[in-house]
Amino acid sequence: MKYLLLASQSPRRRKILNFAGISFKVVKPVNIVEKRKRGEGPKLLVRRLALEKATEVSKRFPTAWVLGADTMVVCGKNIFGKPRNRHEAGKMLRRLQGRSHTVWTGTALVGFSGNWIKSYSEKTKVFFRKLKKMEFESYLNSKEPYDKAGAYDIQGTARAWVRKWDGDYFNVMGLPLQWVVREINGLKDVD
Repeated sequence: MKYLLLASQSPRRRKILNFAGISFKVVKPVNIVEKRKRGEGPKLLVRRLALEKATEVSKRFPTAWVLGADTMVVCGKNIFGKPRNRHEAGKMLRRLQGRSHTVWTGTALVGFSGNWIKSYSEKTKVFFRKLKKMEFESYLNSKEPYDKAGAYDIQGTARAWVRKWDGDYFNVMGLPLQWVVREINGLKDVD
């Protein structure tokens, strides 16, 4: 296999790839506008953004395989990306507590300057308990909620709020691990 580039700066995605024993380098995608198109649902949104990120990096590194990903949290009709500030993080967490929500991650694997493409979307349902005011405020005062879709990290403090999940745990972290491993292992046949 040619070398793999991760078109993401997410420490959680790096952790997942390291856990799976996959060698990679990180390259930040540039000029990607992470905005929802009119009528675009979360499944298509995360898949499109993952593909845009991977394709952009692939054009700069045509001899590499590029893995892109994007994660969103959906609660009712609300689609949550990363909060921009404390107010947004608090609003997201108020909506998520005491109920279930869905985490969607879109993933794209691109090669040959964008001429070889595989993409995928996966969802995992997560059930949160109600939060106590003190833990809610303490969490918002930490750095944890501000670089994660839905304002929480399932491996961090928020793990204690999760009653259960239905689906791929790694998907909630930012990469559907089974799909990624299967597709990367299959690249040996494509080179």
